[in-house]
Amino acid sequence: MAGTWTAEYEFALDIVKQGGEIIKKAFHREKQVTEKSFHTDLVTETDQEVEKFLIKNLSDKFPQTRFIGEESVAEGKKCELTTDPTWVIDPIDGTTNFVHSNPNICTILAFMVDKEVEFSIVYNPVLDQLW
Repeated sequence: MAGTWTAEYEFALDIVKQGGEIIKKAFHREKQVTEKSFHTDLVTETDQEVEKFLIKNLSDKFPQTRFIGEESVAEGKKCELTTDPTWVIDPIDGTTNFVHSNPNICTILAFMVDKEVEFSIVYNPVLDQLW
């Protein structure tokens, strides 16, 4: 990671871990599940809550950045990757696992500039694994 994006990385890491607390609290609860485009493409209220949490906090801190969120795009928001600094978010990768309380899940957050990934964070809050 280029030193230029240290502030973004450090803030994003903290926010991803905070989002992980939302996931951990919901992990063993009954989940409200809906289908997106196909019967195996699931979304839970926790997916949506975590994505909104990440976008709000990142946009408050870095208002000049753009966002591509899996759940926002599924809800009809335009997916447009430009050369502007952009956060790409999958709030719960492995939603089917999450629905069945299988701990093999993670939050993925990437930061892109000029259509190139500057850094990414992959965090499994249930097993407290970070890549």
